[in-house]
Amino acid sequence: MFNQFPSLAEAFLNYFDIDLVATQAERDRVGRLRYRVYCEEFGYEPAEKFPDGRETDRFDDHSLHCIITHRRSGETAGCVRLICATDQHLLPLEAYCLPHVFVDYLDPLAAERNRVCEVSRLAVDPAFRRRPGETLTRLGAFDALDCDEQERRTFSLISIAAVLAGFAMSSLTDRTRIFTMMEANLPRLLRRAGINMELAGDAMEYHGQRSAYFVTTDSALNTMRNDLHVMYDAIYGRLAYSTDARANVA
Repeated sequence: MFNQFPSLAEAFLNYFDIDLVATQAERDRVGRLRYRVYCEEFGYEPAEKFPDGRETDRFDDHSLHCIITHRRSGETAGCVRLICATDQHLLPLEAYCLPHVFVDYLDPLAAERNRVCEVSRLAVDPAFRRRPGETLTRLGAFDALDCDEQERRTFSLISIAAVLAGFAMSSLTDRTRIFTMMEANLPRLLRRAGINMELAGDAMEYHGQRSAYFVTTDSALNTMRNDLHVMYDAIYGRLAYSTDARANVA
């Protein structure tokens, strides 16, 4: 518990901005972060495919993108996107993972496409995942960011904030049936936050060992810890204010 803030979640909002991507410059920042994480750090995508240092794919142009910015440094700390299913556009899960999805979850993909979305490409910059004293990153040591201990503690919430931004985007677009492909550690983290993702598929090799998961927006919000509701409400309000989300989905 902080002296200044009633919760860690509220403290996070003092140190980070969360916005829908609205400009090409912001899309470039997201692409460069994804390149650092997906290509350079984990090798999920071959770096040579992206000579400009920006990881992109065919789903980006009909997605909503969210960017998380560290206020003090101006660095891109995290990102996430929401892809809406349409008659013209498959979700990545449909394009690459469908044989591994449990049969009970196939009907919504076909029958309720106007309510279905996929949250994907969640990334957190490694500089905000390393503890003080670990290997220096491109930003140097954490002390170079001029962060005290209170601020550093909020870095652990970047991934949760990205997930909450995914829920906010789903609500803003009325795409409240959410699929995502996740490694096993993220669902465990979400359960501690009161968010219970349903296992919707077998594990497969897809940017590492991942499985399909499913949740409805209402279910996630109804079981979410109270302190995270404060964070979600703030994120939702900021994204709703920044742009009309519905107008940005092809």
